[in-house]
Parts: sequence; C-alpha cells; structure tokens
Amino acid sequence: MPAPVKVLVVGLGNMGASHASAYHRNPGFEIVGLMSPTMKSRSIPAELTGYPLFEDFDEALAATKPDAVSINSYPDTHAEYAIKAMNAGAHVFMEKPIATNIADAEAVVAVARAKNRKLVLGYILRVHPSWIKFIELGQTLGKPLVMRLNLNQQSNGPAWTWHKNLIDSLIPIVDCGVHYVDVMCQLTGAKPVRVHGIGAKLWADAAQQNYGHLHVTFDDGSVGWYEAGWGPMMSEEAFFVKDVVGPKGAVSIVADHSKDKDPLTDVSDSADIDRHTKTDAIRYHHAEVGPDKNFIRKDETFSMTDEPGHQELCDREQAFFLQAIQEDLDLSESMDAAVNSLRIVLAAEQSIKEQRSIDLA
Repeated sequence: MPAPVKVLVVGLGNMGASHASAYHRNPGFEIVGLMSPTMKSRSIPAELTGYPLFEDFDEALAATKPDAVSINSYPDTHAEYAIKAMNAGAHVFMEKPIATNIADAEAVVAVARAKNRKLVLGYILRVHPSWIKFIELGQTLGKPLVMRLNLNQQSNGPAWTWHKNLIDSLIPIVDCGVHYVDVMCQLTGAKPVRVHGIGAKLWADAAQQNYGHLHVTFDDGSVGWYEAGWGPMMSEEAFFVKDVVGPKGAVSIVADHSKDKDPLTDVSDSADIDRHTKTDAIRYHHAEVGPDKNFIRKDETFSMTDEPGHQELCDREQAFFLQAIQEDLDLSESMDAAVNSLRIVLAAEQSIKEQRSIDLA
C-alpha cells in the first residue's frame, strides 16, 4: 500500500474546511499543516484540531515539505500559491477559478506540465452524478442548444461577509461563472466565439459590481446565458435556473428548495452551499408531436433524491485527486477546460467595462 500523500491545506473557509475534512477521513492522505493568514483568530473545526497551524504560506511550505497542496484561499492568491507549490515539488488541488487573469492561468498550467505535477481544479459539478446526467441528456437534444443557467444568492448572516470578501477578488459572474460556462462547453462540445456581459453595482458595501449577466455564442450556433448576483437585496425568486433547450426538447434541473428558514437569522436558501448542487430531479421534455400536433411522449422525470451532499462531493473530488497522483492520470483536458471557462467569464467582465461584445476567435 502506498504511503499517504502529505497534504498542506491552505484556507479554511467553506470549501477549505470541507476539503480538509475529506483529507482527514481519507487514509490515502496525511494532513501536515493548515494555513490561513488569519489562523490565530479563527476557530478550527473540532475534527481538525491538533494539526500544525501556519499564517504564512512560504513558511508552511518550507516547514511541512508536502507532497500536495490544497489551495482554497481567495482567488487572487491562487496562481501565486500554485506555482510556488509546484516548484517546491508538490501536486496541487485548487478551488476554482484557476486565477484572476488569463496570463496567470496559462502560467499555472504551463508549470504543471513542465514540472509533471498533477493540477486538479475544484469543478465540483464534474464529479456530481446529477450534473453528469444533466449534461448527458442535454447532449441528446440536437443542435443548436439554448442554455439558461443562474445562481443568485441573497447575503445575510455569515453569507454577508463571504460574499463581500469574495467580491474584493472577483465579480460573481466570474467567480461562480466558471462552473456553469464549463457545463455549457461540455453540453455543446463547441468553441465559444463571442461573449457579451452586463452588470450593476447594487451593494454599497461591495468593492465591485455585485450583479452580472453574460451571454455566450458558440461556433455551432448554440447560445447560453448565465446570471449571478450576491447581496442582501437579491430576490429569492427564480434564483436557481438550470435548463437546456434543443430542437428535440428540453432538459431541466428541478430543485425543491425549502421554505422553513428564518429570514432574519438563517443563511438563505440561495446562499446555502448545500443547495448550490442540489437537483432533486431532472425533467426531460420531448418536443416531438404527432399528426394532431399533440406531444407523442410524456415528460420523463429522473429522481435524484439520493444524490450526494456537499461534503460527499468534496470527498469525491479529493478521492479523484488521490487517484490522479497515484495512477499518474492525464489531466490535460480538465486543465485546458479551466483556462477556457475562465477566458469566457473574463471576456464577459471586459464586455461590461468596455460596453461592447468581445470576440474570442
């Protein structure tokens, strides 16, 4: 049995704590340190107490000499930390996005290739069985496709601080958008050729625009939009739209969001991290009609009520990271896809700033 992979975990926010929990419980990993610039002032989850704590990345890297580094810090640190880790001999798991600009993203991938390091990106939907099924069904609808996706989040309680701090690094359609334009690219298998974006700043406490909407056109004629807004003013109506329409019909994710939360004290449904990947069911609508112009087939519903929760999805991501290291998997496609999805959302941000559509060709 191979020796456990020694991992340094960077960042202990929502995703960092979940990934650290996955390493803690997976015998294939050994946590050798937890690092956060605010480590001395933050609470440590009970299961993670006892591990060495660091507040400086370079110090942690030198002291622990890890086989792998898990980067779950704010996006503007991702590229720097990843390149330092890979140059120090470590493989890297990195939460999305890969960087905050294309030059840094391409540099990260170039180092991974040059140093033969495994670079796994935290595109959690790629390990989610319901989203894998959604893409599989969407690919049967013919071409072109119309893809409609959003994830608006109402900020209150802890989410108020998460979202405000995230906006310091990236606007919402960039930070979360990489997930959903990656889904679009998988659905179409086509090349994005043009992007247009709009945005607005509704939140005085946020450093940048807290609402955005992007439109992308593909070279097969497919089109898609993605919408994301964070802030205490965001509506909880129609905050979770996930569907794809083609000549042969439509496939939609149906989420059963609960209504029993206290709006004054609880994190809203839209900001609940467990709900961001929850599907509950997938509905497949067949467009074919008979001579009387009535539908020939009834809609099909695929129940997803037994799908994995957020922590299990993080466990799956880290199991894949371990497999990639132990089996020397070729990660070229996923690395290129991470750069491609970032290119699309950054083009949307450029479009907003320059008030014009951006050609990607």
